[in-house]
Amino acid sequence: MVSEPFRDTADTGNIDIAERIRNVPWLVWALIGFGLLWISTRVTGETQFPTEVFGLDTNIPLASWTNSAIDWMTTEFNSFFDGITTFILQRVLLPIENFLVGIPWQVFLITVGVLGWVSSRSKLTTVTLVLLMTLIGTFGYWELGMITLAIIIASVLLSLAIGLPIGILAAQSARFDAILRPILDGMQTMPAFVYLLPAMFFFGLGKVPAVIATIVYAVPPLIRLTTLGIKGVSPSAVEAAESYGATRGQILRDVEMPLALPAIMAGINQTTMMALAMVVIAALVGAGGLGLEVVLALNRLDTGRGAEAGLSIVALAIIIDRITQGFAHRYEESIQ
Repeated sequence: MVSEPFRDTADTGNIDIAERIRNVPWLVWALIGFGLLWISTRVTGETQFPTEVFGLDTNIPLASWTNSAIDWMTTEFNSFFDGITTFILQRVLLPIENFLVGIPWQVFLITVGVLGWVSSRSKLTTVTLVLLMTLIGTFGYWELGMITLAIIIASVLLSLAIGLPIGILAAQSARFDAILRPILDGMQTMPAFVYLLPAMFFFGLGKVPAVIATIVYAVPPLIRLTTLGIKGVSPSAVEAAESYGATRGQILRDVEMPLALPAIMAGINQTTMMALAMVVIAALVGAGGLGLEVVLALNRLDTGRGAEAGLSIVALAIIIDRITQGFAHRYEESIQ
């Protein structure tokens, strides 16, 4: 029979060994595992990833699964995709494009000047924005610039209609936010060209797939910043509204959204810039506009044409960025 002191000592030794194993840094375990894999590679002579393990195929046919899913969706939901195409093209994109193209250039320059002055209160900024818009006309790209601007405006408006409700819901639900976060990470890290493939299958060629791909690429910053802005509202402001008997909807509408508006405006700015970054890529599926000029210049090795189209895109980006940022700064100053 083992005495009690010996039994305690044995139990303590087992506990110490278990604790030591648990306290080994993960990097050490990783190095040990890497060493074992390297030894097995040297023994077997295999350096490529195995196609079979214990008789089981290791290849995942994701490409064929994806193609089959797209073919099935294209067949089963063809009328649904046609309805989306008609709505975006007839109700959103074409009205904006016809309106912008139909504006006299003098009126548009005055409008840019007024927006620049109201947003910045700076004469230098106002004059600079007007000159940049004039530069696009001197290159002969005025109408193409309006077409590009119409695609951007349509994409941003649809992104707002999609992103704002999702961002608000993510701010209200921690579980939904946790599910949504990796999805947004994937949307932002996925190469933009990948978006064009399903967009072309579902919506054909033209401006509609360009708008759809632009939305997928540009909406994540709006969702993230909307969620961040609402979560960043001071709890004391919410508690004060609750003490006055405000409902959840009233708190969201009258307290959280106004205080989160600077962050939302920053999200709109980022979404607009990312939509503009998709202009050249969207031209590959027939979007037209300034992006098409860049693609044609690249195909024909026409450096001068590419420089003019590229500078026009840069000018448009600066105009949009300064105006949207100016309004965001002015609103932030007004609530402080």
